[in-house]
Amino acid sequence: MTRASEASGTQGGSVALSTEGLPGWLEPVARVAETVRPVQLSRFLPPKDGAGRQSAVLILFGEAERGPELLLMERASSLRSHAGQPSFPGGALDPEDGEPQGEGPLRAALREAEEETGLEPGGVQLFGALPRLYIPVSGFVVTPVLGWWREPSPVGVVDPAETARVFTVPVADLTNPDNRATTVHPSGHRGPAFLVESALVWGFTAGIIDRVLHYAGWELPWDRDKQVPLDWGP
Repeated sequence: MTRASEASGTQGGSVALSTEGLPGWLEPVARVAETVRPVQLSRFLPPKDGAGRQSAVLILFGEAERGPELLLMERASSLRSHAGQPSFPGGALDPEDGEPQGEGPLRAALREAEEETGLEPGGVQLFGALPRLYIPVSGFVVTPVLGWWREPSPVGVVDPAETARVFTVPVADLTNPDNRATTVHPSGHRGPAFLVESALVWGFTAGIIDRVLHYAGWELPWDRDKQVPLDWGP
């Protein structure tokens, strides 16, 4: 699949989706983007009345000494939504990003990643987008955009008011059964979690990682009875 456009990106360049030249290990993830249905990713789907704030996140795969890895960040504890949680870089679409049903999520994902982590967008190859999902607690309608970190650039905290830290997680750690658990929210909601890089990755981010690992064929059997309680509200 190759889909390019004349539209401007975060710095006036082009925005495109392309699977050309992807490393072989990423091909299963590209197939997920082409075949997965929304209900296979989450039970929370965008409201049919069009409500919700349009947003996008960047699921960025790179490759380092320990093999494939994912870029994550920890949100600042002072934020109103999802404070202190590990997450993918991302945020709400701006008008200049374009239409939510078009290339807007692609631009927004790259722009937000640059603003939050200092990522150089020119080194990222966008190769797919997952179906739009919904986060009820914040009202965001989220398009997860998939990227290959073709030319890695230095990343770190750009604005401490938004981001507490930026880090990468080896995919091998995410698939390691010892690092997997089920979170139990005070509301009773249960969901997958990952204990990696001194962080508890849970909620929307963990749910997406869990489903991508599963449908890409990377998931290993893990103890779903291993529980981690969440003692705070949303």
